[in-house]
Amino acid sequence: MEFQTALSGVVSEIADRVPEARTIEFENAFYADEGNWIESLLVTSRSPFDPESVLSTLSRVELFHQEQVVDGSTAPTYRLTIVAHEPYPFLLGVILRENAIPNRLELRTDHLHGVVTVDEWETFRTLADRIQEQFGRFELLSVNQVETTGEPLGSGQLGRVLRNELSAEQLTVLRTAHRMGYFDVPRRASADDIATELDIAQSTLSERLRVAEKRLFDLVFSTPDGASSEDAADG
Repeated sequence: MEFQTALSGVVSEIADRVPEARTIEFENAFYADEGNWIESLLVTSRSPFDPESVLSTLSRVELFHQEQVVDGSTAPTYRLTIVAHEPYPFLLGVILRENAIPNRLELRTDHLHGVVTVDEWETFRTLADRIQEQFGRFELLSVNQVETTGEPLGSGQLGRVLRNELSAEQLTVLRTAHRMGYFDVPRRASADDIATELDIAQSTLSERLRVAEKRLFDLVFSTPDGASSEDAADG
C-alpha cells in the first residue's frame, strides 16, 4: 500500500534546518537500543549545504558518515549515516511492529510518504488505524496486490560503511545478535541464546557485544581526523 502521513521524527527536524530541502529518503535503518536508530538518509536540496554544520545543531542526532552523491541531477544530494534518538512513536517502528515490510519511506515537503507490503487485509487495516491514531493523519494513495514483497529498506549503503569500519569479530557478534532478534522490540532472543549460537560463555558474549556496540558509537563520537582513545579496544 502507498500512503501519506504527518511529518514526525528526526527527519522533520533535519528538513527544518536544511536550506531548501526537497526530499529526505530512508535508504536503510535499524534499531540499536533505548530509542536509538542507525539510519542512512538521502537528503536532496535545492542548494548545497554543509551536513556537519546542519546536524551539529540537533541534540538527538550524531553524524557518522557523509558523502555527496553524484547522479547527474542539478539538485545536490547527500548520503548521511546518522545515529538518531527517535521520539516515540516513530513511524518506522510502528510499521515494523505491525509486521509490515517497509519498501520506501520519504519526507516530501509537508508529509511523510510511505510504501509498505502487508501479507493480509487485516494487517493493512490495523496498520492504517495505528498510523492514524499515533500521527493524526493517514491518507491512502493506492493499494496493489503483488506476488512479491518488493525491495525492503536495507539495500542502501549503511551496511557497506559499517563493514568497512568494524572488525570481523565485532561484525559477527552484531550480525548474529541482529539475526536472532536481540535488537528487536520486544527482544526475540536473549544474551544466553546468542552465546549458545556462537558457542561461547554468556559472560564472553556480553563483553564482546559491549565492545562491538562501544566501537560502533566510538565511530560516531570520534574526532574529525578519525582518532579515538578507544581504538585499542578493537577485537
